[in-house]
Amino acid sequence: MVDDHTPEIRFDTDLEGILTYAVIGTRYCDRWIFVRHKLRRTWEIPGGHIEEGETPLEAARRELQEETGARFFELYEICTYSVSKDGATTSGKLFYAEVTGLEGLQPQSEIGEITLRSGLPTRLTYPEIQPWLFKKIVKWERNFERS
Repeated sequence: MVDDHTPEIRFDTDLEGILTYAVIGTRYCDRWIFVRHKLRRTWEIPGGHIEEGETPLEAARRELQEETGARFFELYEICTYSVSKDGATTSGKLFYAEVTGLEGLQPQSEIGEITLRSGLPTRLTYPEIQPWLFKKIVKWERNFERS
């Protein structure tokens, strides 16, 4: 029996019409970029809502630039995912970005700071979800590097 309060995370391919989030595993100088919202003390994988009229790829580009200050980067689609918890399901698209140039955060940014890490930080905003997404990103990156 599954506890309704524990999220179920699935990686699917048939969710294109209902995606609401873009999450971007981001590398810069062989380190992972994580962001901290100005109103929080915890870290997140860069990402956010897909706005009306935006494609997931457009949202990923926008969120990556807004949240990290990335200006020069390659962006790759990994997969779609869904998170079900307490009877509600949300879904998004997972991306990988290789950043080669940062310009810094804009003053109006909702992000308070970024950090470069070799792995996932311990204090996460979404600790039940982000480790699963990060694991999928790392697995994808390893396969991508071999090809």
